[in-house]
Amino acid sequence: MRKLNLANHPCFNKESAACSGRVHLPVAPRCNIQCGYCNRRYDCVNESRPGVTSGVLSPPQALAYLKEVMARNPNISVVGIAGPGDPFANPEETMETLRLVRENYPDMLLCVSTNGLNLTPYLPELAKLEVTHVTVTVNTLRTETAESIYSWMRIGKRVRRPPEGAPLFLEAQQEAMRAVKAHGILLKVNFVLLPGINDSEVEEVARFAADLGADLFNVLPYQSAPGSVLERLPSPSGEEVKAAQGVAGAYLKQMTHCARCRADAVGLLARDQSGEFQEVLAACAKAEPVLPPAPAAVNDLRPFIAVASREGLLVNLHLGEAPALRIMTFDGTQPRLVEERMTPPKGDGNDRWLALSRLLSDCQAIVVSGAGENPKRILAAAGLEVVLAEGLVEDIVNRLYTGRPVNHLVPRCASCSSCSGGGNGCG
Repeated sequence: MRKLNLANHPCFNKESAACSGRVHLPVAPRCNIQCGYCNRRYDCVNESRPGVTSGVLSPPQALAYLKEVMARNPNISVVGIAGPGDPFANPEETMETLRLVRENYPDMLLCVSTNGLNLTPYLPELAKLEVTHVTVTVNTLRTETAESIYSWMRIGKRVRRPPEGAPLFLEAQQEAMRAVKAHGILLKVNFVLLPGINDSEVEEVARFAADLGADLFNVLPYQSAPGSVLERLPSPSGEEVKAAQGVAGAYLKQMTHCARCRADAVGLLARDQSGEFQEVLAACAKAEPVLPPAPAAVNDLRPFIAVASREGLLVNLHLGEAPALRIMTFDGTQPRLVEERMTPPKGDGNDRWLALSRLLSDCQAIVVSGAGENPKRILAAAGLEVVLAEGLVEDIVNRLYTGRPVNHLVPRCASCSSCSGGGNGCG
């Protein structure tokens, strides 16, 4: 293993922040948790906070962008991946980008910033690629507090809501932190200070992180993100932040110079150049398709996908029990809702599914959490694929439009005898 200069990471070493720059490559748009303080928005160059970027790049585009950045700003010493979602909710894109950077820039420091939920399986290759720095955001160790911070989390193949998912999420985070140190990687722990929610837990988290061997602790003062669940929560005062740093400082070295970097941050911490590179990033994003070509099933006659969802977030309804279907399209970067359509009434036997096939004649597929064999047969004969899956609507629709598999999202019980055509639904 070559000897990389670890001191050149401006986040882990305050002394290098004035001369060593970083660039974040925004290749990870999806996230596997929903934080109450987060509202990811693209094309917002005036905002400087995690989760914001002016565009999303594929791994080859990211390499092209990095070459442009290095040509104009040779003091870049660190390449990081920090979103705009979570790197390991997008593991294929993240790992391929890191491979390309290591191959083309063998002396570059590599780092990732993650919630830790899906980090552990990728640590052996991260170590092999000589990723030297990892940041994990840990806001609590308590299930009840996690329920106040997070709306949902994808654990394995299933999206869960607290309280079911919170203990599994916290366990995965803690396992990831142990694994990071077991692989000899420097670990920074971010703690978002949320007044009235987790501000009394700073010491508990800092002590735990220190016991695991963490190298740095970063108290991030909460800042309101319009449209987020916690947008009305007041930000902590400067005195409250300093007090929290003092408490945590009894256990770990504190990062006191954090710039709350965007997912497309460029340059020195004190002089971010993401605005200056916005046009470069946009040009690289257009240099080739960001996502794989759409599958052959997508055509002008059937441009849409129908989805069965109770609330619009998750695919969570069986075919026969859906009173309405969400009709989705794809704008080249993300799914978009076109309209909602009421389904034919129950009680008409096979006529119900024939009517549904006519209603969805402009759709290539219908995504449901379960369906009987008879309606699947009737809809398939009409050219409408019935896709059985459970998970986030956005993720599943994205995968279907871009030709990626969804078989890992098939529900445990995908068939349903009660929607076999008798019109009784999938109760």
